[in-house]
Amino acid sequence: MTILHQMQMSGNCYKVRLTAHQLGIPLALHDYPLMGGETRKASFLSLNPNGRVPLLEFEDGRTLAESGAILFHLSEGSDLQPTDKWARAEMLQWMFFEQYSHEPYIAVARFYLAYAPPDLREKMRDRAPEWHEKGSAALAVMDTHLQKRQWFAGGRYSIADIALYGYTHCACEGGFDLAAYPAVSAWLTRVAAQPDHIPLSRSW
Repeated sequence: MTILHQMQMSGNCYKVRLTAHQLGIPLALHDYPLMGGETRKASFLSLNPNGRVPLLEFEDGRTLAESGAILFHLSEGSDLQPTDKWARAEMLQWMFFEQYSHEPYIAVARFYLAYAPPDLREKMRDRAPEWHEKGSAALAVMDTHLQKRQWFAGGRYSIADIALYGYTHCACEGGFDLAAYPAVSAWLTRVAAQPDHIPLSRSW
């Protein structure tokens, strides 16, 4: 069985679990502690030299890192990817947006303000205004897009929505007020209502 190396609280790992669950793809979960340093040990670095999760390990020994690449691979040929060329490009556009304009602020704020040890939290707290400013800008871009659309790409639920949902739905843990983005809030409700949806807290 394919193994997902993961941390349960990670939004990036959650994206993979959610995609696999909605597609009926079984995964064995290998969990790592948040602050244990396990992904920096030689045994893990031999699988992913970048020392990060999520990481898929296939039965034939191949490994695949980076949540966006994993989502794309798992959903290839499924209803979670548009077949239209333009819609697929739009899907990738929003997935890149998530990694470059969204995740570096919303996910980082969540980690340091909600999960980091107290000493590290205090050390990084002065960065919070920047995280909130830039994360709020990303949420505003999403809200503008969703004011006229139900989904992010191709007029239907896709891995673009899953990629953005992973950290948006728990952004409040990083100090973001999602009530300020009504179109985003309505979209979150639509995503959670999709068949075979699972919450972040559920492993499978």
